[in-house]
Amino acid sequence: MIKKILGIAPTLESDGSYSPSKLALKLATKQKSDYESIVYKKYQGKKSKILVIFTEQKNMTMQNGKLFSTGNHPVEALLPMMHLKSAGFCFEIVTPTGKPVVFEMWAFPEKDENVKKFYEEFKSEFEQPKKLQDFVNMTIVETESFAAVFIPGGHGAMLGIPEDKNVGKILSWAHENNLFTITLCHGPGSLLATTADKQPFLYKNYKMAVFPDSVDKMTPKIGYLPGQMLWGLSEKLKSLGAHIVNTKADKTVCLDRKLVTGASPLAANELGKLAVKSLLENLS
Repeated sequence: MIKKILGIAPTLESDGSYSPSKLALKLATKQKSDYESIVYKKYQGKKSKILVIFTEQKNMTMQNGKLFSTGNHPVEALLPMMHLKSAGFCFEIVTPTGKPVVFEMWAFPEKDENVKKFYEEFKSEFEQPKKLQDFVNMTIVETESFAAVFIPGGHGAMLGIPEDKNVGKILSWAHENNLFTITLCHGPGSLLATTADKQPFLYKNYKMAVFPDSVDKMTPKIGYLPGQMLWGLSEKLKSLGAHIVNTKADKTVCLDRKLVTGASPLAANELGKLAVKSLLENLS
């Protein structure tokens, strides 16, 4: 009751999961993003496609058994895509089984007309994405058409994606064919998929920006998460040999070889700009 009065009690949803408290939403989300509308010299080559792997899962189980209402963070997903589209790239949108993309709609920037317009433009593809398995079976041979793989963040990226063998196959395919891999916040959890079947971690000794475990451990105090997470992403990546370049959930972005990463939702705009710059320089 006291937490409700103070606005720090997570909000119970109809399916029994919890979304962030009023205070957490006020502190951690914005009604308008920092997206910069930039006029890029459009890419017109053959490698114009970006494979975007979204999560289709919504609820994350906490240590206390409560469910966190998650999915893909809309700002982390849409802002980088907006930059990439402005630079002439198009998207192949997939989820592991073809179920609809799940967004953390409580984090949607409702007063951002640019983001809302972009979301509506791709809404039908978010609702009816392609199956990742079909991409692995059929399209993976079309290397000449693709420039990068993009895996947005949101805690939902830690659900199923890190254990998905098809995600591991895609990341290995991208690595072997000199494509870029773009991800941010909790999205780097996807990189763990490269360790499937006891394979060595593909990104050992890579520098990357990742959402800090220290912040995840702190957020239950303000009702962002309804409890402590089962495992820490940064800790797991470091244990496999990754070098985390940030200590805060800030605008940090990082480029190491063909891996482009960002630290948090605050980095989404900068990640989009860095991704475009890296792709255009590499493909020119």
